[in-house]
Amino acid sequence: MLARLIPHPFLSLTLVLVWLALVNKFTLGNLILGSAFGLVIPMLTAAYWPNRPRIGRPLKIAEYVLIVLWDIVVANVQVAMIILFKPEKNIHSHWIPVPVELTSAEAITVLAGTITMTPGTVSATLAADGSCILVHCLHTDDPDAVRDEIKTRYERRLKEIFA
Repeated sequence: MLARLIPHPFLSLTLVLVWLALVNKFTLGNLILGSAFGLVIPMLTAAYWPNRPRIGRPLKIAEYVLIVLWDIVVANVQVAMIILFKPEKNIHSHWIPVPVELTSAEAITVLAGTITMTPGTVSATLAADGSCILVHCLHTDDPDAVRDEIKTRYERRLKEIFA
């Protein structure tokens, strides 16, 4: 019964928090309206999510978010240094194929989004069978190191989260 009322608890919670952030004012009315959105929208869209992703270790999500936020800050500084101080002829852009071991579409989407959110890299395309993501890197002298870092820093953690 509870799974029917709240088919996607994380989505419901996210909708409530996003609503409260959008209205930028915490009141009982806004909390009730956000909660109504958090209950109604997942119920209306549940049919479009027949196979919900399994979250194996939900506490790892917080660790992953903190690591990604830190990497975004560091990458912003690195990209700024490249743009401001590195001559154009010394910038070595590369297309890097990153083999993907993740099987869930949601996990692959989070990985591709993480790569794109980190300045200096962007997910360009995904192989039709989901086995490889083509990543463009603004500057690197070692494309294999970039690939290995994506796999160990992000994909390994996502495998734990979506286990």
